[in-house]
Amino acid sequence: MAILISPFSYTPKTSSLYISPKISNSKNGYNCNNYSSTHFGSTIFCSSQLKETFSTTPQPILIDKSCLSVYEAKSENELWAASSLRVRTFYAFHHDTLNTQDHTKYLTEREFEALTERIAGKRVGFGRVSCINATLPFSKVSNVAYDLSTSCKFSQDNSDLVVVGTLDINQCIRLPDEITGAKPKGIGADFARGYLSNVCVAGELQRNGLGYALISKAKMVAKDMGISDLYVHVAIDNEPARKLYMKCGFEQENEEPAWQARFLDRPRRLLLWTELSNSSDVSL
Repeated sequence: MAILISPFSYTPKTSSLYISPKISNSKNGYNCNNYSSTHFGSTIFCSSQLKETFSTTPQPILIDKSCLSVYEAKSENELWAASSLRVRTFYAFHHDTLNTQDHTKYLTEREFEALTERIAGKRVGFGRVSCINATLPFSKVSNVAYDLSTSCKFSQDNSDLVVVGTLDINQCIRLPDEITGAKPKGIGADFARGYLSNVCVAGELQRNGLGYALISKAKMVAKDMGISDLYVHVAIDNEPARKLYMKCGFEQENEEPAWQARFLDRPRRLLLWTELSNSSDVSL
C-alpha cells in the first residue's frame, strides 16, 4: 500500500455520503483511509466514516431538485469538476497552510488524470469505468455555496453547471486493498461484477436526497454495462451511509478482518451487495 505523502499540511478526509464540515485543526479527528493503488494510479476512496468531532450539525441547505440532473459524465471539463469535488470533500486543509491552492490543484490534476485513464480503459484488470455526476445550474448554487459553485463549475451547451455529487462504477473482479465480492462466480465474473467508489456529496447540500439520486442512476448504468452484482464498501461505524445503502437495496455480504484493517491503518469495512436484476430503482 502506498500512502500519499505530501510536504503540505492537510488532513485527509474520508469518503462518505454524509461528511461533516471541514475543520481547521484536528490531528486526531480523522482516520487516513485513502490509498494509492498500482491498478488505479490514484487515491481511491470507498465509503467510510469520518469520526465524530462536532457537537452540533449545521442546518442543511435545501435545493430545488427539479433542477437536478444525474447522468454519466463524458466531457473532460465535467470530469475535472468531479475531481475538484472529490479533493474538496476528501481533504481538509489547515487555515495556516502555505500554498494550499497549489497543492489542491496538484491533487485535482492527479485525480483527473487517473479518472480519465480509468474511463478510457487504460487500467489493467478493469472493464468499463463510469463516472456518475449530480449537477445543478450555477445560478441555483452560487447564492448558497459560492466556494462550491466556483471550484466545481463547468460549462456544457452554453450553460454553467456545478457538480454537487459524484461516484464511480468499476467493472472488475476486485478493488485494490478491499474485500472481494463473491458473486457472481465462474467465467465472466470480471464483467458481471462491479463496485462503487469515490461516493461523495458536497457537504453544504447533504440531506437533499442527492445520495439516493446518485446510487439510483449508478444502478441503472451498471445494469446497462452488464453488471449483475454490484458492491460497495462502507466503514463498520458509518451507520448513516450503511442505512442509505440498505435503503437502496444493498445487504451485507462480508466483513473485513480486524488484522487487515489494522495493517491498512483504517476502520474495518463492511462489504455490501445488491443483485441488479432483482433490484428496484430508488426514488429521489
